[in-house]
Parts: sequence; C-alpha cells; structure tokens
Amino acid sequence: MKSIFSAALIFLSTQFVSGQTTADLLIRNGKIIDGTGNSWYYGDLAVKDGKIIKAGHITDIQATKTIDAKGLIVAPGFIDVHGHIEGGIITTPTANNYIFDGVTTVITGNCGGSADNIGSFFQEINKIRPSINVATLFGHNTVRAQVMNRDNRTPTDLEQKKMESLVEEAMKQGAVGLSTGLIYIPGTFAKTEEVSGLARAAGKYKGVYASHIRNEENNAVDAVNEAINIGKEANIPVQISHFKIGGKSNWGKSNITLGLVKQARMDGWDVTIDQYPYTASSTNLGIRLPDWAFAGGNDSMKVRLNNPVIRAQIKKEMLQQLAGYKFPNYSYAVVANYPSDTSFNGKNISEINKLMGRKAKVKFEAETIMDMVEKGGAQMVYNSMNEVDVKNIMQYPFSMFGADAGVPVPGRGMPHPRGYGTNARVLGKYVRDEKVLSMEDAIRRMTSLAAQKFGLSDRGLLLPNYAADIVIFSEAEVNDMATFQKPHAYSKGFKYVVVNGELVVENEKHLGTRSGKTLYGQGYSE
Repeated sequence: MKSIFSAALIFLSTQFVSGQTTADLLIRNGKIIDGTGNSWYYGDLAVKDGKIIKAGHITDIQATKTIDAKGLIVAPGFIDVHGHIEGGIITTPTANNYIFDGVTTVITGNCGGSADNIGSFFQEINKIRPSINVATLFGHNTVRAQVMNRDNRTPTDLEQKKMESLVEEAMKQGAVGLSTGLIYIPGTFAKTEEVSGLARAAGKYKGVYASHIRNEENNAVDAVNEAINIGKEANIPVQISHFKIGGKSNWGKSNITLGLVKQARMDGWDVTIDQYPYTASSTNLGIRLPDWAFAGGNDSMKVRLNNPVIRAQIKKEMLQQLAGYKFPNYSYAVVANYPSDTSFNGKNISEINKLMGRKAKVKFEAETIMDMVEKGGAQMVYNSMNEVDVKNIMQYPFSMFGADAGVPVPGRGMPHPRGYGTNARVLGKYVRDEKVLSMEDAIRRMTSLAAQKFGLSDRGLLLPNYAADIVIFSEAEVNDMATFQKPHAYSKGFKYVVVNGELVVENEKHLGTRSGKTLYGQGYSE
C-alpha cells in the first residue's frame, strides 16, 4: 500500500513537472497588447496544441521553443475583414503579402463576389492548408448570376426564393454572411427589396450583411442609408465595406456619412465599417461606363459600343459623371493591370490617351476608356479621395481595416499597395508617426472587433483557450514598403507570426509553414 501511495505521489509530481515543460511555445518579456483595447503590459504567453494556455507573468511553464520578445509588441494575429483571395490562395497558399503584414485570418467573398459553392471552396482550402485562416461571405452577385445570369430586371417570385435558398445553403456550409457589390454587374440591377430578402436568409443563421454600397461618391448618403435600412428590414448586423467618400466635389463629407452610422448605432442597430488607409481606391475600368451598358453580358456591351448612337449616349453619361466629381480629366485613373497591353500598366488615362495619338480633351479620353473596356478592360487605381476624410473615418471607434486585396503574384502588374501594406501603414504612419489613434485601439480594430463582428468566437484576443494566432513586431520598425510606383514590396517589422500555434514567420522570414484552417460561420452544420 505504501509503495502504491509513493508511486502515486511520484506520478503526480511528474505530471506537475511535465505540466511545466509541455508548452509548445513560450513567448517571454513582450509588451503585450491583448486585443481588448486595454493598456499594454509586460508579460509572457504560453502556447500548447494551437491554443494559448496562459498569459501574464509565467514562472511555472517551460516550452519546446522560447521566443524572447523583449522590446517588441505581442498582439493577436490581425483579421483582415475585406479580402478577395478565392483564386490566389489556391495558387499561392503561403499568402506572403498577408503574412508579412501581420494578418493571420482573411475574410473573403466580399463585394458580392465569392466562390459559387462555399462547401466545395472550403474543401479545397482544407486540402491545400494555407498559411492563413480563411472565412468567407457568400456573394449576392454570385448567386444572382447563378439564377438570373446578367439580366437587368426584377427577379420573379420563384427566382427570389431560389436565391434565398442558395444563401441559406451557403450559410449552412459555413459562410459568415452575405456580401453585396451594388456597383457591379449584375448586383447593380437589384432593387433594395431583393437584397433585403437575401440578407434576411443570411440572418437566420447569425450572418452579417457586408455591403459595397451602391455609391461611394455623389450619392453616398443615399447608399449608406440603403445599407442601414437593409439591416433593419432583415434584422441583420451590417458591415459597410471600404467606407470612403470619393470625388473631389465630396471631399470633407465623411462627417455626414459617418453621422448616419453613428445614429444607427445610437438607435440600437449593429452597424460597423471598415477601410483601407489610402486616398486611392482600386476596382475595374468598366465602372466608368453606365451600368446599363453591360446588361446581358460582355457581348451585349460590345454591340452597344459599336452602335454610334448608343456609344454617344454612353460617352455623354461618362462625361456627366466626371463633371460631377469635379475632376478636370481622367488623370486620376491609373492602370494597375491591362492584359491587352501591359505597357499601359502604371500610366493614367490621360497619358494613355496621348499615347494613342488623341488630343488631350476629356471627350477623347472617354473614347480611350471605351476602347480599353471593349478589349477586356483593366484593373485600375483611382486617386479620388483625400487625407482628411481618411483620418476622420479612421478615428471612428467601430471602424476596422481590410486590404481589399487578393494574393498577388510578385512583379505582375501595378496593383494597389494596400494588398501588401495595409496594417503596417496603419501602425507605422497613422499610429506611431501621426498619432491619429493609439496602438491599443488600432490593434483592437484589427483583432477582437473584427472577430466579434464576424462571429469568430475563439480569435482576436490573447487570453487562455483562444486560438494561438499571434504577431510579434517592432513598434519602431513597422512600416509599409509598398508604394504606387513600386507596389510589390512586403511590409517590414513583423518579426514573428504564429498561426494556430505554429511559427509561420521567424526573424522576418517565412518558414513555409501552412497551419491555417477554414473558419466556419455560426450557421455551419455538418
């Protein structure tokens, strides 16, 4: 009996000692900013089996690997709430542009465009196992095209029910909500009632309504109100994507659009926003043409452009739009990637117009745009915002951050630098250098606020039992290196990145680790 008792004591003692030594990773001496928005503190983190097991001043745990984070900030891995990574993450699963910017989770499927089948998409993600975690929205444009092609009309009752059914199925497969891109074909043809019905279907499964609103320029007030009203009608949380105010004539009006969001929240509606920290946007060249020009698809568009009378009407509306923005010409529009002639990449429309031998007048620049659209279009960068509005939006406490990017191929095209440097730019330029917001609040926006909004219940905080998604960076060195002239440049200052407990970046070098996983929405059912 004595020997059994002694053996038991030895066993318990061994277990206690082994408990001290079984952590997979121990991060010591860091300046911890835990994602709550509370002040930083100096301390340690212990990680085991992909989870944080202890945070604070740790003396009773050892680990297989220890990182000395003295002089560095330790924070939860950043959650990018606005991605478009459907294709790129499959071909480039290491997602270097995100990882080197401190991002450990991306929510894709934004602006109304997502994978056609969420279940199949997640199966592919699980198969390739990328370096980042992936969650997705289900796109309104995607579901509308499946049911109605590119038709410019109201859905029949049967078509509306079919779309709602597809949304419900996507939510069961793990989508975190419904997204819209109401400036894109075919979503722009949808009336508010159609979108509300689909949002209501997503809301049944605790989803979010994330909207690229119908207008971010001259009619931005109406567009923001529409998004808020859809949230009310569908009883669903609202996320207004890449919140901005574009067009020179609208500069300074962010107080008005933000005021609508603030009032909605005061009235008890869950409305939040996200942004990228730049004064230039990026989307396709086709948005310069009126929506109706694309009804029925690209073949129909080309027929219209080759009809002199219709072409003249398209050009008239294009020039009216330009005049409304109070830009003198199209020099604010820069080509990021024009597959038909890559020598145009990096040049603005006014420059391209001259290269094509045309006079430096806006009516000829409009012709140049139509010619380029007819030949397949281009991805563009639009210098249409101002810094005052960017900072004003950034100071709003319920604004998150999203790069609005995919996974670029280094050296290909002239993409918006936000795809490489969004978080580093916030932390370096706007937090450290210009003090637009505090480090604690910036990190809260990048982590726990995003996790809360999209129902990622075990992400966004450095607390026990939370997933060990962790970034360790230098406050003094963090910087975005990507510029509009040289966009293919990774951010600096992120020394270590941990995804689900595994080191992906060590000493600013990607180890090739692919420890990311699919993150399912709250309506997921196997």
